Amino acid sequence: MTTSTRKYGLLVAVDGSAQSDAAVRWAAREATLRHRPVTLATVVAPVVVSWPVGYLESGFVEWQEQNAQEVLEQAKKTFESAVCDPQPSQVNTEVMHGGIVATLASASSDADMVVVGSRGMGAFGRAVLGSTTSGLVLHAHCPVVVLHEGHEGEAATLDPAAPVVLGIDGSAASEAATAFAFDEASRRGVELVAVHAWSDFVLFPDVGIDWRMYEDEGQQVLGERLAGWHEQYPDVKVQRRIVCDQPARALIDESERAQLVVVGSHGRGGFTGMLLGSVGSAVVQGAKCPAIVVRT
Repeated sequence: MTTSTRKYGLLVAVDGSAQSDAAVRWAAREATLRHRPVTLATVVAPVVVSWPVGYLESGFVEWQEQNAQEVLEQAKKTFESAVCDPQPSQVNTEVMHGGIVATLASASSDADMVVVGSRGMGAFGRAVLGSTTSGLVLHAHCPVVVLHEGHEGEAATLDPAAPVVLGIDGSAASEAATAFAFDEASRRGVELVAVHAWSDFVLFPDVGIDWRMYEDEGQQVLGERLAGWHEQYPDVKVQRRIVCDQPARALIDESERAQLVVVGSHGRGGFTGMLLGSVGSAVVQGAKCPAIVVRT
């Protein structure tokens, strides 16, 4: 298992929404596994020059600061209520200033991971993925954990024996996700389910292609990508799954029985897609457990 000296430890983006509360509760348990501090952060966006002067005269800026403090105080209470360990991880709070995505992405360079809810309370709150979450998934400098409301309460999520699921393709870009998934499985003492789909399209059996030929190739790809990690993590049992299905759907199906699903941020296709393309985006949006996107 790796150690870290990064300033923020687990950096949790909070905004007072139910999704951000889910992120806080998940981070409280993850911090115990990692023996790392947690930083609860909220971002105060700058006042736009074109806004009416009335905003400034009405004390809007002061309200922003006060609201930020209240959000952090509530998030800290949520964190403390989720901690079961008699020696809980250190928790810090910080108000940041600037553009929300740019500020959090910059801070992520000094964090082990960023934990964020799938959407917030802003104007785009009804979107499947909020603009902040989408931006962080693409631009953060560390792994990003995305939680939907209720994820931290799902039966599989709370089952200590539930596996970690890894989407893996044949590219070197998936190595970072593979490393992260093995480390998470080792920390939890659970097995790793490595899933590979040969294509983004379901073609069998309609076009008459021999599935066995591609199954053999898939086994070879998984064997090559997993070989070196067995020696580093001999405690992790690995299940290999070769599927003739759409990659996103296969991973989402597996997530129903998992406590984490891990995908890479880009690759040559297959599971990861270019810059979290349609497959990765679909997994983050539809996973039934926390989804972790690992950038290379």
